[in-house]
Amino acid sequence: MALKIERKQEIVAEVNEAASSAFAAVAADYRGLTVAEMTGLRAAAREQGAQLRVVRNTLARRALAGTEHEQLGGAFVGPTMLALSDSASDPGVAARLMRQFVTEYEALSVKALSVGGRLMEADALGQVASLPTLDEARARLMSVLTAPVGKLTRTLSEVPAKLVRTLAAVRDARQTGGDA
Repeated sequence: MALKIERKQEIVAEVNEAASSAFAAVAADYRGLTVAEMTGLRAAAREQGAQLRVVRNTLARRALAGTEHEQLGGAFVGPTMLALSDSASDPGVAARLMRQFVTEYEALSVKALSVGGRLMEADALGQVASLPTLDEARARLMSVLTAPVGKLTRTLSEVPAKLVRTLAAVRDARQTGGDA
């Protein structure tokens, strides 16, 4: 069924808007997936906060033009699905989603990735999928920042604690009649 020019323009505008705000994009070949598997993939994408789009290759190339994911255009050969990660919430969500489903379904294969305007091969899926969420990154930063303060506090509190233990040992030795 042929799409009317107005509908094509709407699709290009929708995908362009989503790609413009996305930090990461994953292009994958979905050929061979059943309807039930695609439905499960779409439901998981909604649940995890990723956007999943299946668009004609020419429309996808036009939609990505002018965005930082423009270099993905070369991966649009054959049936292609585009997964997008919103930069504000979780940059690795689309890659984690694809990694999870690539292991479940042999028919799904990643073609290329784009992260922060940089084109990556499909091999980099694991690296992108391991990117921390915003909350995880904040927690790691806070632990790095508080570690020296915690160590200093423990070091400073050890001096009086050692003195108290020494005095207690002297007291115990005098009470038992030993030499001190």
